[in-house]
Amino acid sequence: MVFMKVSFKAALAATLVVMVGCSSSPTGRKQFAVLPDSQMDTMGVESFAEMKKETPASPNATLRKHVQCVADTLIAVLPNKYRNQEWEVVLFDDEQVNAFALPGYKVGVYTGLLKVAENQSQLAAVVGHELAHVIARHGNERVSTQFATSQALALGYQLSGEDSPEKIVIFQALGIGVQVGIILPFSRTHESEADLLGLEYMAKAGFDPRESVQLWRNMSTWTNSKTPELLSTHPSHSTRIDDLEDNMSPNLATYNALVAQNKQAKCY
Repeated sequence: MVFMKVSFKAALAATLVVMVGCSSSPTGRKQFAVLPDSQMDTMGVESFAEMKKETPASPNATLRKHVQCVADTLIAVLPNKYRNQEWEVVLFDDEQVNAFALPGYKVGVYTGLLKVAENQSQLAAVVGHELAHVIARHGNERVSTQFATSQALALGYQLSGEDSPEKIVIFQALGIGVQVGIILPFSRTHESEADLLGLEYMAKAGFDPRESVQLWRNMSTWTNSKTPELLSTHPSHSTRIDDLEDNMSPNLATYNALVAQNKQAKCY
């Protein structure tokens, strides 16, 4: 039993050592992303193609133009590598309150989101958040982390001796521990990082960053998740609002400077 525990800890520790410092996100956070970005792009393009087959685009030309304008205005302030790509933006005719961006420069917005994002700036808060996931390579990081932790568990299992009911129970518990202790915190970190990067993008693009807070107040009335934050892939609405407000001042100054020059976003 001691050998099993030591073997697992050694394998997991080796994985975590590799996970520290392989690359950095736009905020300077150390991250672990081992897949080639070209492979992630291919996966994103293929996934988006399947989504377009399964869900029709909205027939509402006015709404499509609005969403495209918001996305284009945000894309125009992204780092060069991303600003100069040919992004595809689709408004899907679906009532779910959601949006996403995928590697391969694909953006999807669902019509249901427009019932919660009540103006251009609130929509920009969501789209900016989703663009940030791509720019920060969160998809690559999630896939890489899940692969590394699963391999560590598999190695520990193989080195721990013969199968037994006790061994199976222990490794099931370890699997839950990895999920709660590594995978979920990484996901919550990604969400918080995307919130703050999205806040920066929307302010630079001339959208009112204060509307990001109102968006999450709107969200809190539409969704009523009772999942504890510890076991959730997303921070709570209140945590997100607090983080946005804590980082509001410099972004509001950026926005106000654009307003003074009459350069605010105009996607009405």
